[in-house]
Amino acid sequence: MSKPSSRQHGPGLVRLAIPNKGRIAQPVNELIERSGLHLVDGGERRLITRTHDPNVEILFARPIDIPEYVASGVADLGITGRDMVMERGSAVEQVLDLQLGKATLVVAVPEEADIKAVTDLDGAKVATEFPAITRSFFAEHGVTVTVVTVGGACEATPHLGIADAIVDLSSSGTTLRTNHLRVIDEVLTSTTVLVANPDALVAKREKIDEIILALESVIRAKGQCYLMMNVHRSALADVREVLPGLSGPTVMDVASDENLVAVHAVVKEERVYQLINQLKRAGAKDILVMPIERIIR
Repeated sequence: MSKPSSRQHGPGLVRLAIPNKGRIAQPVNELIERSGLHLVDGGERRLITRTHDPNVEILFARPIDIPEYVASGVADLGITGRDMVMERGSAVEQVLDLQLGKATLVVAVPEEADIKAVTDLDGAKVATEFPAITRSFFAEHGVTVTVVTVGGACEATPHLGIADAIVDLSSSGTTLRTNHLRVIDEVLTSTTVLVANPDALVAKREKIDEIILALESVIRAKGQCYLMMNVHRSALADVREVLPGLSGPTVMDVASDENLVAVHAVVKEERVYQLINQLKRAGAKDILVMPIERIIR
């Protein structure tokens, strides 16, 4: 794909590059929408798309190209994998870990191969989509390998006689096991990150900080629920004993003849199932559980 033109990318406009395909494209799109940067064109995939904020536009690009687009100023911000940033070696600043798409770049070999460690691969051929990271990794270990750069289906190369080992991303390990490969070492752990052009961070700091806060607030709210309940004042100590929260529960008086207080707290979603029963036994009633869209500190 040719490099997008930076024309009409004026000083008052922040351009955010996001993946147009790949494993993190859908989660990133959902994060963008939840942050409030709704696409004007309803998500239709164009090269550059406007958002409801007239000062922010979205550039769809290949994840591997995003670091360089940001470094060159074609985009002010970019969302891509940390592995892609390291592979390109682009001069960008990481400003936020989005905690999406966690995966590990691993060295894997055929199950039946008599290879136990990276040092056993001296003189071998290694297939990967990450040639720069792979060369650096083996050089650090003092191992000489021939790097075979592939564009996909890396896990098939050992069985096709193209390589003796691979360096590839693995999330659950299922693909490796399906292709009868086993991991002998880990290269790095990657998550999805927001990166920025260093000059744009200075020139467009206010708008960029606004975007960072919007994204960060959605990330903080992930996996959290908001609990509201009424508690008789005499049972308040028991309820507070079982109720976790970001900074402890909030307690407010209720206009009631029953001497009630309202208790509010933010809790992890995974704890709600057991917590509800514990709260009931402690004396809470009228319990409401609500999702949280954002948490801003």
